[in-house]
Amino acid sequence: CHGNGVGGAPMLNDASVWEARIAQGQQTLYDHAINGYQGQVGYMPAKGGRMDLADEEVIAAIDYMLEQVPN
Repeated sequence: CHGNGVGGAPMLNDASVWEARIAQGQQTLYDHAINGYQGQVGYMPAKGGRMDLADEEVIAAIDYMLEQVPN
């Protein structure tokens, strides 16, 4: 989803859309990714719709994604 913007997902290569999200702190990003979140622009399904993933796997995916966002 974050590779092509499906469902309003912020794309990894667009630092401007991540700035405000990152400013909320990693714990908020983890919470939204694990539990789901309805934003003004799109919807983050809990665990990306993969309820078989452990919370730690979702956190690792968030950490990876944050490393991919351009500075």
